[in-house]
Amino acid sequence: MDDLDPQLLRTLRAVADAGSITGAAASLGYSQPAVSQLLQRAEQRLGHALVLRGARGVSLTEAGQVLADHALHVQAALTAAREDLDAVGGLTRGRVRIAGFPSASSTLVPAVLAWLADRVPGVTTTYVEVEPPEALAMLRRGEADVALTFTYVGDEVGAVPDPGLLTRSIGRDPLALVTPVGAGAVAESAVRSGGSDRGGPVGTGGAVAGSGAAAGDRSVVVDLASQRDARWIGGCPRCRGHLLASCATAGFTPDIVLETDNAAAVVGLVAAGLGVALLPRLALATTVIPAGVSVDPVDEDLARHVEVVVARGAERVPSVRATLEAVRSAAALLA
Repeated sequence: MDDLDPQLLRTLRAVADAGSITGAAASLGYSQPAVSQLLQRAEQRLGHALVLRGARGVSLTEAGQVLADHALHVQAALTAAREDLDAVGGLTRGRVRIAGFPSASSTLVPAVLAWLADRVPGVTTTYVEVEPPEALAMLRRGEADVALTFTYVGDEVGAVPDPGLLTRSIGRDPLALVTPVGAGAVAESAVRSGGSDRGGPVGTGGAVAGSGAAAGDRSVVVDLASQRDARWIGGCPRCRGHLLASCATAGFTPDIVLETDNAAAVVGLVAAGLGVALLPRLALATTVIPAGVSVDPVDEDLARHVEVVVARGAERVPSVRATLEAVRSAAALLA
């Protein structure tokens, strides 16, 4: 339809995300009157009400939401067309903006960026470190092209899938219990045999020391209930929620007295005898584990699932398609 244009779709998407005309204008870099006039003219042309104005802000009508849902697809198609023109005969130009969670920054992301630099040097890449909720928000706002995220079992309960996003699983990231040596992390009554694929975390910066599980017996799995009386160190909000749920399943509520999402800081606090923690393998992979710290595998069902997310349709964009291939290659780090 001649009455539709990408600017209108982007504006409706911004209104949906911001919940107000003023917020949408700020995110788009427009004035508030300009956005209001654009929407009013569009409603007159299309013959449909697009926004509902109320005392608590602005929301989209059903017609407005339908158009807003197409905004990411249209932007992805336009980007794909532009890059296809630029890259006739090969991927010689392009740009990809990647957002990823902290423990991916020192593990998956370097592998992804190195792959891209080697295979498609004409593509410009940028990276920003943010937690998964903000990474997804950046995708929806068009501020990122590819997001590396993670979820835990149960996160999907009650969640409404976003039709504008395409999510692909790239692997599992097992968790480990990090305790001071001698804290009884692997008391005989608190462990059970597991499968041979339940590997413990690898500390590339230093040897993993401590209990039998940490030292190489990867068939030993620690029961969280062995630390029911310990002081705990929490991480990001999503990780804290998972810790609370996991401990509840084990029959207790953890006494969380410290919080940081910096893995090195967590290990330092544990080494000082100030608490125990659950950390993912990726977070431990580049963290030096001192001799006073034990790192032991926990139930594989507690593992988080690492995912790559793009706007639906963006996988056709040459630079995004190359990045997805780079992510698949880097996923070997999760094996």
